[in-house]
Amino acid sequence: MRLNELSDNAGATKNRKRVGRGIGSGKGKTAGRGVKGQKSRSGVAIKGFEGGQMPIHMRLPKRGFNKPNRKNWTELSIATVNRAIESGKLDSKTNYDAAALVEAGVIRRAKDGVRLIGGGKLSKAVKLTVSGATPGAIKLVEDAKGSVTVLDETVEYRGKGEKQDRSNKVSKADKKSAAPKAEKPKAEKPKAEKKAAAPKKAAAKKAPAKAADGESDYLAPTQEYDAKADNETVTKIEKYLGASLKNRDAKYVSCSDETELETIVKGFMKKKLGVDDKDAAMEKVKAVCETMKPTRMKNRVTFYYLLAKNEGKLGEF
Repeated sequence: MRLNELSDNAGATKNRKRVGRGIGSGKGKTAGRGVKGQKSRSGVAIKGFEGGQMPIHMRLPKRGFNKPNRKNWTELSIATVNRAIESGKLDSKTNYDAAALVEAGVIRRAKDGVRLIGGGKLSKAVKLTVSGATPGAIKLVEDAKGSVTVLDETVEYRGKGEKQDRSNKVSKADKKSAAPKAEKPKAEKPKAEKKAAAPKKAAAKKAPAKAADGESDYLAPTQEYDAKADNETVTKIEKYLGASLKNRDAKYVSCSDETELETIVKGFMKKKLGVDDKDAAMEKVKAVCETMKPTRMKNRVTFYYLLAKNEGKLGEF
């Protein structure tokens, strides 16, 4: 074999495309660029050009990074749980998960999961199973001799504007673990302060009982539709609704929202008043909507009172 006999393998090399070499070459005249115009020239990129108007990539607003698979959590505060306990919606024997909390009327919908957050105090023990919880909320529940089960402990709760810094959390945990060993006398002082503050907690519990003896705020609006409405029945319906009245969206009934009317049919009409026929229950709900049509903001207490009155079951409360 000689040097002039050496060659590459078949297909290893390819001749470059030579344009403008006549009709017979297949790439003559326009050299593969089609007809005349801007796109036949080199150095032109008009893929984002929209005829002179503002391009879409400049018209759209920029608001930073939006996570495509971000989850929407339902926040449940300790204060809301305490109101539900006092109104009788929650007890200390049942372990409540997201579905049970919706069924009890504590929250309207679970979305992607329930997150327990701090704020307020618990008067009784309660068992909760949630998707996440803040350390402060867990401590408040455990102080009331309750329990909190977190379904996904790898996902930590972060409030709005908070950044997750695991290194700082570890360092704080180390400081807390080291504090009792270094200063035992200081750890005993807060216990004495808690004992002194106990009578104040007991005095705060008596306030709702005094408020319950007075006239309900919903009595006057209800008497506009039924002059014989008594304060005792209206107050019982108010207690039945409980924590939902604290939420402004749930405080009023929207007759134009078919989803909300179906919720009233499935919940109040079927479970409380015993109306199993869905179509008949919906007609009765719409009849009350027609009765309260002059009132723009239809409060839920009066709405439920009229439903119970039409069924003759005001004695159920």
